Amino acid sequence: MNSKMKLPILYSQRSHQTRDLAISFLMQQGVENPNCISLAAGLVDPMTLPVGDALQAASRVLETEESGRLALQYGTTQGSAELREELLKHFASLEGSDVASLGIDETQLIATTGSQQLLSLVCETLFDPGDICLVAGPTYFVFAGNLAGVDARTVTIAADDDGMQPAALDHALEQIAAMQELHRVKLIYVVSYYDNPSGVCVSTERRKEIVDIAKKWSRDHRILVLEDAAYRELQYDGPVHSSLWSFDDSRDQVIYTQTFSKTFSPGIRVGFGVLPSDLVGPICDRKGNEDFGSANFNQHLIAETLRSGVYKTHLQKVRAGYQEKRDAMLAAADRYFSDIDGVTWVTPHGGLYVWMSLPESIATGFESPLFKQAVKNGVMYVPGELCYAGPAEDRPSHQMRLSYGVQTPDGINKGMERLAEAVKSVVR
Repeated sequence: MNSKMKLPILYSQRSHQTRDLAISFLMQQGVENPNCISLAAGLVDPMTLPVGDALQAASRVLETEESGRLALQYGTTQGSAELREELLKHFASLEGSDVASLGIDETQLIATTGSQQLLSLVCETLFDPGDICLVAGPTYFVFAGNLAGVDARTVTIAADDDGMQPAALDHALEQIAAMQELHRVKLIYVVSYYDNPSGVCVSTERRKEIVDIAKKWSRDHRILVLEDAAYRELQYDGPVHSSLWSFDDSRDQVIYTQTFSKTFSPGIRVGFGVLPSDLVGPICDRKGNEDFGSANFNQHLIAETLRSGVYKTHLQKVRAGYQEKRDAMLAAADRYFSDIDGVTWVTPHGGLYVWMSLPESIATGFESPLFKQAVKNGVMYVPGELCYAGPAEDRPSHQMRLSYGVQTPDGINKGMERLAEAVKSVVR
């Protein structure tokens, strides 16, 4: 054998599931087209990042030798007891409750590296190859990647302006049961607030129905509901909704996850989960294999911002800024798209995204004439087909996710104008 020949690496089958991620392509396009206005990036507005607040919180954490060493030492897999105590109070406030009335304690909370880690841990803990997860169409495309990574099957449930349709969910489970595959159903995944990608908020009535349906079809095992509430605190107007978790009186059917990445800092990367008591151990076992616990210093920093009231004050500023941007995108949509036949969009009450649908004859994918023309015009978006699970041939191909998180109101207006010009060039 030639001593200079490089032998191949034998990759696992699982590694192939994460190749050619769409996010990597979008990042590459951004680098190669630096003058492009990105309405694709799901990043937070850099002007909202709390440099001063983080510095003060870090200073308080390091104020004494004792507190500093505690924060700079290894933590525990489940997370800092101090943080979980503050998280329990924070969660109770979101639920409009007091801690004593929640029906759980801090032993059912876990600190994670953003909410994304919990999504991954749930998949790793629950799914064997061929097991089934039911998701809305569209859904969070990174979670769809998590499911693909564990070789789970997905069943897409129709959604509308009120979120996942309970009747469609119930019918899908009925069909699965008729095929004698109910034992393979492990999870129903719901982005409950201001969905990424669609901006839709699940109606209060449907929240209860989804939880009730999960209980109804839990025959020889529990079918869990994973409530992804990443955008819960980014509400700008509209009705206030109780969580899906609040409709689970047993406290053992719904997994709840939330993050401080969107509302405080993605660089600090702290999220949390509220778990059924018998799921805590298996999730922590899996997490322990990965990191022994999320960054301990970051947990102490977030605990300090919650305890001091800094977080609540900062959140008010963040909401005001994003509401202005949301309004700028909706105004631009009216200004530039209202005269194009067949174009519609969702008006979100929170979150970071506007979901736009074009006539079904107009494809929006990376290889489509529209995407290429949009990049040529100096604007990017996320093709909607990426936000559906299941076979590519079954996915709608005429939609797009538009983000207003990063751009200024002026940048949003210019980007929407460029995008409208690209759409008109294809429609003609």
